[in-house]
Amino acid sequence: MPRLLPGVIAMAIVVVASNILVQHLLGAWLTWGALTYPVAFLVTDIMNRVYGPAAARKVVYAGFVTGVLCSLVAAGMDKTTLRIAVASGAAFLSAQLMDIAVFNQLRKYNWWLPPLAASVAGSIFDTAVFFSIAFAAQLTPIFPGDDVSWANELVPLLGHGPVQPLWVSLAVADCSVKLAQAVVALVPFRIVVGNLIQRRAQIH
Repeated sequence: MPRLLPGVIAMAIVVVASNILVQHLLGAWLTWGALTYPVAFLVTDIMNRVYGPAAARKVVYAGFVTGVLCSLVAAGMDKTTLRIAVASGAAFLSAQLMDIAVFNQLRKYNWWLPPLAASVAGSIFDTAVFFSIAFAAQLTPIFPGDDVSWANELVPLLGHGPVQPLWVSLAVADCSVKLAQAVVALVPFRIVVGNLIQRRAQIH
């Protein structure tokens, strides 16, 4: 467990920071949390590459528990709803586990392919799960106490495209940031993984 502690701490920081920053808008379509949340995929991929899938899953579960605790605190402060809390937890856990599965299928290929493909797949799945559960009108009967009519207001996609529910624009913008960060994250992934593997080799 001590070897996983840095990963657990890093994941917890990402989850807590994202839960706080998601409450603050960044332009018309994003929140500041959109910039921090994708780092969770980087943490998962680093742990997977260095310590294996079992260790990565433990870090993901720790992040999930942290997210649930954050949702409980936010709910107590009237900062979130049950629907958004369920959407957030379901998206995080399923997308991170998908990331691990995709990474494992590709881990024998070039160093950059597993983290890139895993993060891209996880990001798309995360976005689809979160925004559909949180805001899609079709799921309103499951969460009758949560009013998401504002998210289903019809507007041009990202202000210029075809008319869609507002939440679709939010999802597209959010996913675009995740995909961009999946590429950018290859640099810290390469550096951190190299340092950790070298350190392990020196210890052994």
